[in-house]
Amino acid sequence: MDNSKRNFLQAGAALAAASASPFAFSQAWPTKPVTIIVPFAPGGGSDFIARFIATKLGAGIGQTVIVDNRPGAGGLLGIDIATKAKPDGYTIALIATSYTISPSLYKLSFDPITDITPIIQLSQGPMLLVANPKLPVMNTKDLIALAKSKPNGLNFASAGQGSITHLAGELFALRAGVKMTHVPYKGTGPALTDTIAGTCDVFFTSTATALQHVQGGKLRAIAVTTTKRAAALPDVPTLAESGVPGYEAILWHGLIGPKGLPKPIVDRIAMEVNASLKLKETGETLKGDGVDAAGGTSEQFAAQIKKDIEVWGKVVKDAKVTAE
Repeated sequence: MDNSKRNFLQAGAALAAASASPFAFSQAWPTKPVTIIVPFAPGGGSDFIARFIATKLGAGIGQTVIVDNRPGAGGLLGIDIATKAKPDGYTIALIATSYTISPSLYKLSFDPITDITPIIQLSQGPMLLVANPKLPVMNTKDLIALAKSKPNGLNFASAGQGSITHLAGELFALRAGVKMTHVPYKGTGPALTDTIAGTCDVFFTSTATALQHVQGGKLRAIAVTTTKRAAALPDVPTLAESGVPGYEAILWHGLIGPKGLPKPIVDRIAMEVNASLKLKETGETLKGDGVDAAGGTSEQFAAQIKKDIEVWGKVVKDAKVTAE
């Protein structure tokens, strides 16, 4: 075979390999609508963030982005569907902090680390530790002292057994060295209502949920759960600076895809979302929901997921938390 024919065949083989590569495949992406599976019911904070980001992402990639709510099994049904989707970039999913709690409480049908492709973290924000105003505490120091004087005499509400609002309370008890009685409810609404009424003493909840009641005097803000103070409540200290060193519980949302999602597609989605998260409009919209824009890389989001799985797994084990 002469050199010219050999070179021609080698070039053809290289072209065929390139056309089959993930990079080449991603150049045509997207050619049809993209679906974001939301493993929660419509109307909540996760649904709000998903729909807002879907609009921004759709504008960036020039295709319709559909939000498909698939609630069930504590958020695991939708994720199971997403992990089994074809890794072509047309089916991705939104996850929240609760995703990192599930591996310690339930037998999953997928591996929470190896069966997904983290794409980008969308938001991050604190939880707010609130107390009924009639409880004789003004700050974290007072709360710890009262709890230590009455082991299991104080109770804390949660949105359900094994929820982030439950584990945030258990983490506080473990780090502060106190014992409190957990009172699980079926959702944030009734837990908030009973804390306002005084049936429950304290509640770890989202800033967006409690803010209006704090401002109206129906609840007392004790501390925030992040390592930095919340912009909406700059005078409310963090738990870490109030006598519970190292305490951190972050509420976040992010996008993931199934295992094997081509990196060029991951990078394209991350690029478009990062650009949207930097917009002033986005920051103001997310702050209205009590969170800040996050952004970053796929690798950074993967590290956050892994870290939280470890943190909440230890809390579940140390506090002997079981699923319902």
